[in-house]
Amino acid sequence: MRFDLITIFPEFFAGPLNYGIVRRALETGLIEVNVQDLRAFTKDRHRTVDDRPFGGGEGMVLKPEPLFEAVESLLGCSVGEAGNRGATDSKTAIVLMSAAGKLFRQETARRFAQTERIIFICGRYEGVDERVAEHLATEEISIGDFVLSGGELPAMMIVDAVTRLLPGALGNEASSQNESFSSDAHSHVGRESRDTNGVLLDFPHYTRPAEYRGWGVPEVLIGGNHAEVAKWRRAAAAEKTRRNRPDLLGRE
Repeated sequence: MRFDLITIFPEFFAGPLNYGIVRRALETGLIEVNVQDLRAFTKDRHRTVDDRPFGGGEGMVLKPEPLFEAVESLLGCSVGEAGNRGATDSKTAIVLMSAAGKLFRQETARRFAQTERIIFICGRYEGVDERVAEHLATEEISIGDFVLSGGELPAMMIVDAVTRLLPGALGNEASSQNESFSSDAHSHVGRESRDTNGVLLDFPHYTRPAEYRGWGVPEVLIGGNHAEVAKWRRAAAAEKTRRNRPDLLGRE
């Protein structure tokens, strides 16, 4: 799997790429990450990547020219123009990170994990020229209903979410199958998840010591009865979902 990150702050990624699962995946060759400085595709001596918005308004907007040229340079081909759209490899996703995009979910991560390459366009300033969203990106993605200063952090979050789904990324492959938002986890928690007619969060986890500051681990978890443990986990997952994310209970 290859990730390309187009940004005006390439140094941003030095830290996030050097830790945990992503670092191990890089070291083993499971993933390849290329960070591309958008300013390398400007034509003026000031390396200008933004301009004022047509129609007036606050802030600056990222220009389309350097973004199109950066993506085309990475693809090694043209994406076309009005009336003559170029073909895009179905195994490559071109993702514009944007607060106005579709919400990123675990099913999006699973779908991305089936591709061979993801090119991320990290927005900045007031936004990105809409022609990038309409005619260059294959998807416009948001990580939540809030606004950040740029797309670098959201892009890195998706890199992490997708990488951990790749076979061989985790020491225990079951780890990615029994988590919140995992379809396997939903089937694992069983009847309770079907009864609630929605998606469940992961069940609560406990570890040693069995008692800490007077708070004890639920007795059922240390009793050795696996059927009772499974039943408790189903109920606890449903309760935690009702408490923290009731909006998930109506989602198929």
